[in-house]
Amino acid sequence: MKYNNTWDLEAIFPGGTKSPELKAKLESIKEQMKDYEKLIQNFDVSNDGLARSLKTIIKQYEMIEKGLGQCSTFVTMWQSAYMNDEYANVALGQVMMIYSELQKMTTTLEKKLVAISDDDWEKLFEDTELKIVSFALNEIRDQAKRLLSENEEKIITELNKDGIHAWSQLYDTVVSIMKIPFTDKDGNQTELSVGQAMNRMYSDPDPAVRKQLFDNWEAEWTKYAPIFADTLNHLNGYRLTVQNLHDRKDFLEEPLEYNRMTKETLDAMWTAVANNKQPFVDFLNQKAKVLGMEKLAWQDVDAPVNVGDMKLKQFTYDEACDFIIEHFSSFGPKLSNFAKHALENRWVEAEDRPNKRPGGYCTSLPEWKESRIFMTFTGSSSDVSTLAHELGHAFHSHVMRDLPTLNQNYAMNVAETASTFAETIIGNATVAAAQTKEEKISLLNAKLENATAMFLNIHARFLFEKAFYEERKKGIVSEQRLNELMLNAQKEAYKDSLATYHPHFWCSKLHFFIDSVPFYNFPYTFGYLFSLGIYAEYLKQPEGFEEKYIALLKDTGSMKVEQLAMKHLGVDLTKPDFWEAGIKLAAKDAEEFIRLTEEYVRK
Repeated sequence: MKYNNTWDLEAIFPGGTKSPELKAKLESIKEQMKDYEKLIQNFDVSNDGLARSLKTIIKQYEMIEKGLGQCSTFVTMWQSAYMNDEYANVALGQVMMIYSELQKMTTTLEKKLVAISDDDWEKLFEDTELKIVSFALNEIRDQAKRLLSENEEKIITELNKDGIHAWSQLYDTVVSIMKIPFTDKDGNQTELSVGQAMNRMYSDPDPAVRKQLFDNWEAEWTKYAPIFADTLNHLNGYRLTVQNLHDRKDFLEEPLEYNRMTKETLDAMWTAVANNKQPFVDFLNQKAKVLGMEKLAWQDVDAPVNVGDMKLKQFTYDEACDFIIEHFSSFGPKLSNFAKHALENRWVEAEDRPNKRPGGYCTSLPEWKESRIFMTFTGSSSDVSTLAHELGHAFHSHVMRDLPTLNQNYAMNVAETASTFAETIIGNATVAAAQTKEEKISLLNAKLENATAMFLNIHARFLFEKAFYEERKKGIVSEQRLNELMLNAQKEAYKDSLATYHPHFWCSKLHFFIDSVPFYNFPYTFGYLFSLGIYAEYLKQPEGFEEKYIALLKDTGSMKVEQLAMKHLGVDLTKPDFWEAGIKLAAKDAEEFIRLTEEYVRK
């Protein structure tokens, strides 16, 4: 079937970021916020109609949140697809100003919720509608207990616009103007966007191409590193200041709270990873031998492996879509039918063209109860996995679309569970469908890229970020020191198995500069391993498992992860055993890769 690989942005707000409809929508939201503010002002915590008043406020907030989310998503989508649109930052700034005002009003509400006596608070949940969202309301109230005075919180919210949010936007702006030079084998010179260069640098089968791109890549990031060092220092210095004001004793408290998990769970996960890396290090060493290298360089870690008569498998976008739909159906009809609907209705922006931001993501259009996916599709099996990954995110939102809005707010770690689960289905299906040993080797390599990313690359990110925050508490961290911290983290995480590393990875990785969530990286490893645990349960009893899976996803916005795992899987996440079981499943792929490639090792 033929699929369109670009978004239909005109269907949301015609005319781009200067759309009259977008402007009118923002004005209507401002009017709704006036009513919201009045409702909050009139909210009397000693009034007998407390439950009724709170439900009215929640409904008004949900309407505003959905409308503002629709606008924010549209502007972000446009900015991602057309990074040369200078007005996009202006439009995004308009949206963020409204968010700022909404946050100030909501802070007033949260302070009033804290003022409700514990007895009256518990009585609220005698109301059926409020009982359904009791987890979310209790979470909001508990977090609100950290808040400063109403005026102080308003000042912080106001400063966020030109503080933490501004530093994050500066990063996006600088990256949008960066160009990576490249000279092809015929001597033709061109300049690639960051996104184009990254895709080719990691996936091109020619080691000389990968090395040229990486050298130019590192040089370009080095050129702009002083700006990024300032940005990272001030973004996270700002964050540490606010955390301190909110009486957070440790910089990990906020991300753990956001991800609804305990420090014991995080420690158990990383302990299991640190103690079980050898199969993946062995895989990298074997891959180096197959590619005729003593050790892999940084840019070779995700390189394709094509042995014997194997030619690099390339997919057209249409082939990738059909492949995903077909293999999703092996798990269950609801996942497959959903993917088909999303792909046929232009929910995905995948065209390979200049002026697009790097990376991929899934975002929500809350008023339409739909998702949208951003990526750049170049035809590799890795791109097929990325598309499946983002469709997994979208399916997660889809099955929760009719729940109360407060119960749809699932954290990033469980969000990565759904995406990685979808990716696992496709990865396993491609390996199982391999026609030759050579093809199977190539597909196992692609699948193991994910495992090495989760256990080695993301562990390096966590080690770096933890070390950086420790030093940032004491003062500004220089560019040179940031490079040292990154190299130390990479060498520890990879057990010093690579020939070269990427000292400026701290500035080339967007995730370190996202303002919304600190420690953006470890939830990926959590989601990966949690999804493997779910997949293991699926393999035990595939019949009817899709409904069990959907039930788990629906609970992700209304309980802590430890409770979620115990309810649906019967496991204790604070013990390394669960995590080790998932790692061992992934290690089987590494062992099989090594066994299959023995005859192709270059002596």
